[in-house]
Amino acid sequence: LEKMTDLVAVWEVALSDGVHKIEFEHGTTSGKRVVYVDGKEEIRKEWMFKLVGKETFIVGASKTKATINIDAVGGFAYEYTLEINGKSLKKYMENRSKTTNTWVLSLGGTEYRVVLEKDTMDVWCNGQKMETAGEFVEDGTETHFSVDDHSCCIKAVSSGKRKEGIIHTLIVDNREIPEAVE
Repeated sequence: LEKMTDLVAVWEVALSDGVHKIEFEHGTTSGKRVVYVDGKEEIRKEWMFKLVGKETFIVGASKTKATINIDAVGGFAYEYTLEINGKSLKKYMENRSKTTNTWVLSLGGTEYRVVLEKDTMDVWCNGQKMETAGEFVEDGTETHFSVDDHSCCIKAVSSGKRKEGIIHTLIVDNREIPEAVE
């Protein structure tokens, strides 16, 4: 395997289907551009005469659009910024914390990362979109699914406060799982 000598940027991006590692190589003498997602080469361009510009590609099972912007910052220095769905990575992650809930738990020695997309009520576990069954209950809704032989339920209950909105709680085998901070 050829050593990544022109590696200029690495980002970790938390999406519903998992945390993805994006690596970018930029040969400022050859103009080479290489994008890796989770160690797999997505884009390779050799001998680019224009050293600035952008590379767009997709990330993960959710086919999320990502763009690396290459900008000159004087002389032979370059700045690399990552955009996810047209937003800066920082803005995207801030927005994401409002639209998703994430829980990380260990069951029988295996780590699981469960993500709820609040707008669609889709549930993801370790990169797989889960089959779910929703039901209305006295104080809100319950979304049921299972992980291995474990029964899981995401309860959605009104906080009673307009600013807080709905509180989502993951319960696995009758045990409440604390939300993860990503």
